[in-house]
Amino acid sequence: MKPRCWQVRQLGLQPYARVFAAMKRFTAERDEHTADEVWVVQHPPVFTQGLNGKPEHLLATGDIPVVNVDRGGQVTYHGPGQAVLYPLLDITRAGIGVRELVSALENTVVQLLAERGVSAYAKPDAPGVYVDGRKIASLGLRVRKGRCYHGLAVNVDMDLAPFLRINPCGYPGLEMTQMRTLGLDFDMQKITSDLLHNMAQQLGYTATSVTSSLPAALIEES
Repeated sequence: MKPRCWQVRQLGLQPYARVFAAMKRFTAERDEHTADEVWVVQHPPVFTQGLNGKPEHLLATGDIPVVNVDRGGQVTYHGPGQAVLYPLLDITRAGIGVRELVSALENTVVQLLAERGVSAYAKPDAPGVYVDGRKIASLGLRVRKGRCYHGLAVNVDMDLAPFLRINPCGYPGLEMTQMRTLGLDFDMQKITSDLLHNMAQQLGYTATSVTSSLPAALIEES
């Protein structure tokens, strides 16, 4: 069996709308020979509203922009101090089902926390990862012609207050948490490295390279 490989791109802090447009373009223009990639990024403050998003879950967004996106689910928040990983994969070529992909992303975070002595879990009816009823990681995906984009957001060391301006993921009163609040290490570089390792392990990938260079689709969105 041919090994699954991907290229990792460390993109730093990037505006959400710019990366969203680039993900869509990368996915639309890739072909059967295009290598899979994972983009690691942080975003300035932004709310993203999924395809099923209901306006009543936007409570008081204030000066934080709302971007309508094409992933599933309702509204969530991204901001500095949150580790965001976007796996841009040809899941048909890799032989990965959508349910398998969702479980692998959730288990990526469950494993990260278990390695630090924290018991976390996923919920079959509410995608994401939870610790004692509070949500620490969100995920949302879009699959087009067997290729996926969007991905996973893990709360590490961020301002959680903006989550109070929405019903996170459409659940009124859902509490959010993060690694710093749990008393865990919150070194972003170490955490993203561990997340990448766990994700690769869960999905059976090997990284062919790690780069900080921007993908062509993102450069063209500048």
